[in-house]
Amino acid sequence: MADFYQLQRSLLLTTLALTGIFTFPVWYFFSPNTAFNYLVGAITGLVYLKMLAKDVERLGQQRLGAKGLGIFVILILVASKWQQLHILPVFLGFLTYKPAIVIYTVKSIFWSAEKSENDA
Repeated sequence: MADFYQLQRSLLLTTLALTGIFTFPVWYFFSPNTAFNYLVGAITGLVYLKMLAKDVERLGQQRLGAKGLGIFVILILVASKWQQLHILPVFLGFLTYKPAIVIYTVKSIFWSAEKSENDA
C-alpha cells in the first residue's frame, strides 16, 4: 500500500503543478475568464482523481460507484447552462490529470530502465 500512496501523492502533486503551469499561459494568451474556466475544470479533475484513488483503495472491500463519472457529467452540465463557464476550457482543465499520468509513466519507465542497467 505504501507504493499506492506514493503514486497517489505523486499524481496529485504533478496535476497540481501542471494546473499552475498551464493556468498562467491561458490567462496571458486568452483571458482571465478562460483561465478561470480552465481552473474550475482542473480543480474538478483533482477531485475526480482523489475520488478515483479512494475507489481503488477500497477495491475488493465494497462495490465501486460511478461517482467520478457523475462529477464530470455535473461539471459539463453546469458549464453548458451557466453563461460564465465555457465547455472547452473546463473540459481541458478537467483533463489536466492525464498528462500527470503520462509523466509518471514515462518517469517510471526510464527509472526502471536505469535501475536495471545499474543492476547488470
